[in-house]
Amino acid sequence: LPVLFKEELKDEEAQEGASVTLRCELTKGAPVQWKIGPKVLKASEKYEMRQSGTTAELVICDLEVKDA
Repeated sequence: LPVLFKEELKDEEAQEGASVTLRCELTKGAPVQWKIGPKVLKASEKYEMRQSGTTAELVICDLEVKDA
């Protein structure tokens, strides 16, 4: 069976300069690739990726308007 979203991303609101955590849940464990448009995100001071089982999280630090 293909991997599907059990719980999709929800819209989050936050202030510029703050941090936000985006979370999704899959029907089974699989690697997740986070993107903004066509750009694949890589772990850095700005982006932190975490995955535990079927739940994947992306933390975006020091939010800017372009992160919307």
